[in-house]
Amino acid sequence: MVNSLLERLGVSASAYQNGSHAVHTPIDGSQIGSLTLEGADAVRAKITAGHDAFLAWRKVPAPRRGELVRLFGEVLREHKADLGELVSIEAGKITQEGLGEVQEMIDICDFAVGLSRQLYGLTIASERSGHHMRETWHPLGVVGVISAFNFPVAVWAWNTTLALVAGNAVIWKPSEKTPLTALASQALFDKALERFGSDAPQGLAQLVIGDREAGEVLVDDPRVPLISATGSTRMGREVAPRVAARFGRSILELGGNNAMILAPSADLDLAVRGILFSAVGTAGQRCTTLRRLIVHRSIKDEVVARVKAAYAKVRIGDPRQGNLIGPLIDKQAFSAMQDALAKARDEGGQVFGGERQLADTFPNGYYVSPAIVEMPGQTAVVRHETFAPILYVLAYDDFEEALRLNNEVPQGLSSCIFTTDVREAEAFQGAAGSDCGIANVNIGTSGAEIGGAFGGEKETGGGRESGSDAWKAYMRRQTNTVNYSRELPLAQGIVFD
Repeated sequence: MVNSLLERLGVSASAYQNGSHAVHTPIDGSQIGSLTLEGADAVRAKITAGHDAFLAWRKVPAPRRGELVRLFGEVLREHKADLGELVSIEAGKITQEGLGEVQEMIDICDFAVGLSRQLYGLTIASERSGHHMRETWHPLGVVGVISAFNFPVAVWAWNTTLALVAGNAVIWKPSEKTPLTALASQALFDKALERFGSDAPQGLAQLVIGDREAGEVLVDDPRVPLISATGSTRMGREVAPRVAARFGRSILELGGNNAMILAPSADLDLAVRGILFSAVGTAGQRCTTLRRLIVHRSIKDEVVARVKAAYAKVRIGDPRQGNLIGPLIDKQAFSAMQDALAKARDEGGQVFGGERQLADTFPNGYYVSPAIVEMPGQTAVVRHETFAPILYVLAYDDFEEALRLNNEVPQGLSSCIFTTDVREAEAFQGAAGSDCGIANVNIGTSGAEIGGAFGGEKETGGGRESGSDAWKAYMRRQTNTVNYSRELPLAQGIVFD
């Protein structure tokens, strides 16, 4: 099935059947491909080609650059079902989430096309007579994109579409766990290039299938002025100093330890639905997954009972067959989940769920029941992000305590509150409220739209991708002053005769 999918998506068998790096599907652990990893010299050659492409592409008018992205969106629409299915096979996402990820790619194409005619600067009043000031934005160079397994195609599209309309070239290093979806995405982009015509330079958007060495070359090369890296906080701690050492820029999208405050006034029917998808979607392997439920003590027992009942009805199994929870990505992820649950028990937690499922049917696939863990407080294991469907439940007595618990973790990506009290809702989104990059009211922590800038604070890295004015990160800012007078006054009233 994978072979026919890849063929329809434009990937030749030689690209994924003759290498030493084995690719497995988390559905049953079977091998679905083998690739040759690219080394340092190959990456450097692609950076050279990318830089040459940038020198030509930056001269192409931005609306024309947007036309390439528009064509890419058309190609994605034509191949949405196939690419979505491949995402399910390689990353283990359920069918709806696989299709949803491709829809994110399409949506960001639409956003970027409009943006290509709106790369606005500013006009600034000058203090000097006969002068005007303005602020302009210009292409930056080669953008390096490093993405993770859990969103194997959408994160690349977020970065690439904006980078291209901004006038940059792109080099993408995907996760070694999901290279087939990357090959397919690149093949679809190449189709768009064919339709676009001859003014797209060679090397404009390239793919690097490599390991840590390939990533290090991309991170260290001064010809790559911007690195956008999505992954763990541990990865970010390595990437950020290396890029900063050469005075490069980073967009970091790292860990999340996202919380929901559940107030006494909340609509519990709505809240339980919000908890369910946020906590178990993608088998808990989203950076925006709900990991902490901070619930008012007066409703805690009722809420926990209702969530347990909802969890008991969730179908677990092959993500292509209408189930709601697919597998963890691999055995390492399963082991990390079990280690976290053991630590939670040691720290006084009461664990419900979390056991391995379907081991007889899928001996090499790691399916689990989602876990609910009632904790006595925000202990060390609660403060640590485990990339698995574990929901820690904490009780609170007053709103200020709930806010403190929300903010007292190292990560700062997503957060939400369910309440019908307008004071609580506004305070949660105010300056003294949630310290996260995303703060929602009566909606869960996951499922962000591309229209808003996506990212978070603290150990989440501070980066912003996708909508709003995130495009500015892919460009360089220039302040211009024009003297149209016959005098040469100095700023600040300085006289130099």
